[in-house]
Amino acid sequence: MSQQVGAIKRINGSLVVAEGLRGARTGDAVYIGELRLIGEVVRISGDLVALQCYEDTSGLRPGELVIGTGAPLMAELGPGLIGEIFDGLERSEIELWKLTGPFIRRGVRIAPLRRDRRWGFEPRVKPGDEVEEGDVIGVVQESSVVEHRILVPVGLRGVIESIEEGSFTVDDTIAVLVAPDGRRIPLKLVQYWPVRIPRPYRERVPIDRPLITGQRVIDTFFPVAKGGTAAIPGGFGSGKTITLQQIAKWSDADIVIYIGCGERGNEMADILTHFPELEDPRTGKKL
Repeated sequence: MSQQVGAIKRINGSLVVAEGLRGARTGDAVYIGELRLIGEVVRISGDLVALQCYEDTSGLRPGELVIGTGAPLMAELGPGLIGEIFDGLERSEIELWKLTGPFIRRGVRIAPLRRDRRWGFEPRVKPGDEVEEGDVIGVVQESSVVEHRILVPVGLRGVIESIEEGSFTVDDTIAVLVAPDGRRIPLKLVQYWPVRIPRPYRERVPIDRPLITGQRVIDTFFPVAKGGTAAIPGGFGSGKTITLQQIAKWSDADIVIYIGCGERGNEMADILTHFPELEDPRTGKKL
């Protein structure tokens, strides 16, 4: 993707208006100002482009450069996500602490997946096999209970030319796919996906079993199904967050993803303090 270069025209809180970003599209990721603050195109009106900045805009000035990436805001997917703590930009909070201390500096960029960690990859296909998007080409044992399946990326199909078993980083090539047009496409453990586009699926599995939450009052009177959705409405101080934390702690799920959106600081501190100390009754290991 080619970069576009513009300049800040005015700033209003987290909303930045830039001009000169020719070719920009709604949803494109941008870098704003000298610190290269991350932002996103939210509106285009003639030569003016409205940007939502996802970091503190204090100190930005009209005239500073805005660089458009020509691509949407992307999430990094691959082995290593399990067990991590991320902020809203998929930056590891632990790595941010190591780099900047308790007060996070603006403009800091950290790869979501560790580039120095190696993963044991076991192929599930062999050279000469025909594959298409969503097919499993191999697996990585990400944890004692989580088998990470490596899929053919969306939009690709072809014949496996080569595939290797062994220990790889997320940036290493694990296989080469020959597309119908003759292109040789390297496949890696890491993939990228636009954050505002839902991941596709081949079929929706019917809901046929309950999720045991560990809370008898919920499991008896308000049962929740695996694959289903539940809501906890209520006023201030009525126990919504505590109930959610209890379900996350004790439900019979292999993977728990806790999203603290709009939570109080003390509630998140409690989660980050107590969750790592909880023991999974099925494995006897820490969650």
